[in-house]
Amino acid sequence: MAGMSGGRPSVFPTLLYADARAAIRQLTEAFGFTELAVYEGEDGSVLHAELAQGNGVVMLGSKGRGGVFDAAMKDAGTTGVYVVVDDVDAHHRQAVEHGAEILMPPTDQDYGSRDYMARDAEGNVWSFGTYAPEIPG
Repeated sequence: MAGMSGGRPSVFPTLLYADARAAIRQLTEAFGFTELAVYEGEDGSVLHAELAQGNGVVMLGSKGRGGVFDAAMKDAGTTGVYVVVDDVDAHHRQAVEHGAEILMPPTDQDYGSRDYMARDAEGNVWSFGTYAPEIPG
């Protein structure tokens, strides 16, 4: 379901989680991401992880590990990420089977996309759908 098509994306949503291990588990099991890399600190915290879906990648790590990004994100709220998937209904079924909180079931949008929306365990909103804008060549 989450086939990767290679290439190097130029935009990477980057999230920090109180429990990055649980986030990686939910993103791979419920939302079909593929784990590309996970780098751990000596204390077991996730220093940096990269997860792919299609030809896109998100980066994530543990909150409270120090550094400029961690400090800058300290008071940041949740974020929203849109992910293009081929089969929205199958993707939604997988998320439901793994207990994800669904905010909107698969819905045909007036702009031609079919989307659904879910919230991850730490409140970030993930939209999955068929809308895939193209960058002019």
